[in-house]
Amino acid sequence: MEPPEFPPLPALTRAEGEVIDCYLAVLDQVGRINPAHGSDTYSALRAAHALVSRATALRDALALMHERGERQIHAATLARALRVLDGERRAGRVAVPPTPN
Repeated sequence: MEPPEFPPLPALTRAEGEVIDCYLAVLDQVGRINPAHGSDTYSALRAAHALVSRATALRDALALMHERGERQIHAATLARALRVLDGERRAGRVAVPPTPN
């Protein structure tokens, strides 16, 4: 059985790729902290600790882009990359789930 084929990532600069990776890492940690999805305080606490380093890495990646003269964020291209990397599902963990009927 062959693994499924995923759509190709759009062409990104190295710095843009780092921003996407760091942003998704931040989303993952915030999703683990979200009390609407969590089950215990210890795992949320661990995620909160990890969030600090992930947010720092995101800040550093954005600063590097800025220093290199990459002043614009190409939202459509980066959104495509986020979709390919399962960003919609990962971002969904941050939201409060709808009220059950």
